Amino acid sequence: MTQAAIQLFTAATMNGYKPVIFLEEAGVPYDLVAVDFSKQEQKTPDYLRMNPNGKIPTIFDRDEDRAIFESGAILWHLAEKYGTFLPKDPLKRSEVMQWMFFQVGHVGPMMGQAMYFQHIAAPNGHEEPFSIKRYVDESRRLLEVLDTHLNGRDWLAAGDYTIADMMTYPWARAYVWARTSVEGLPHLQAWFDRIDARPAVQRALTIPKANPQFWDATADASAFAKENAARFAGDVKS
Repeated sequence: MTQAAIQLFTAATMNGYKPVIFLEEAGVPYDLVAVDFSKQEQKTPDYLRMNPNGKIPTIFDRDEDRAIFESGAILWHLAEKYGTFLPKDPLKRSEVMQWMFFQVGHVGPMMGQAMYFQHIAAPNGHEEPFSIKRYVDESRRLLEVLDTHLNGRDWLAAGDYTIADMMTYPWARAYVWARTSVEGLPHLQAWFDRIDARPAVQRALTIPKANPQFWDATADASAFAKENAARFAGDVKS
C-alpha cells in the first residue's frame, strides 16, 4: 500500500485540530498518528527530533523527507504545497498572514491561559482569581476584535475562506471551554455558524477524537475536566 505524503502527529486540542481541518477540507490523504499525552509521547526522543518543542501538532512530509512543527507553519506549508486556501495575490496573502499571526500571537495564547488557569491550575490547588480575570477579559476583548472585523465580511481575510479562518476557529469557537462570553457579538457568532455548517470541519473535530465540551455548553464536561486536570497536574508549578 502506498503511504500518504503527509503523516500527521496530533491530539484533540485546539491547535491539534487545525491541520486536520485543512486536510479534511482539501481532501488530502494523510496518515494519522494520535499522540497520547498521558504517555508523554510528545516528549520521546524520536518525536523531539521532529519537533524540538515537544508539542503538537507536527507533520512529516514524505515527499520532502522533512518534518514541520508549529500549527501556523504547518498550515502555511500545506496551503503552499496543495495550492489552496491561500491566495496568490500579494495583498490578499498579506491579509491572510496578518490574521494568522493575530491568532498565533493573541487569540491562542490568551484563550489558552484562560483555559489553563480555570481547568488545570485551579483544580490542582492553584486558584488565581486575578489571573483568571486577566485572561478571560483579554479573551473577550480579542473576540470583540474579531466581531468588529467580521462586520460586513463572511471570512477573516481576502474575501474567502482561508487558512486564517481554519486557524482561528478552533480557538475562538472554544469560548465555552475558556468560560468567555460571546453575548453581543453577532458577527462572530454568524462566522461560527458558517464554519459550523461545513461538513469537513465537523468531521475534523472528531479526529483523533471528539471533545464536545470545548464547544457545547450543554455537554457533560465533569469526567473530562477531572481527567484533563489530572493529566496536566505536573505542569502546575508550586
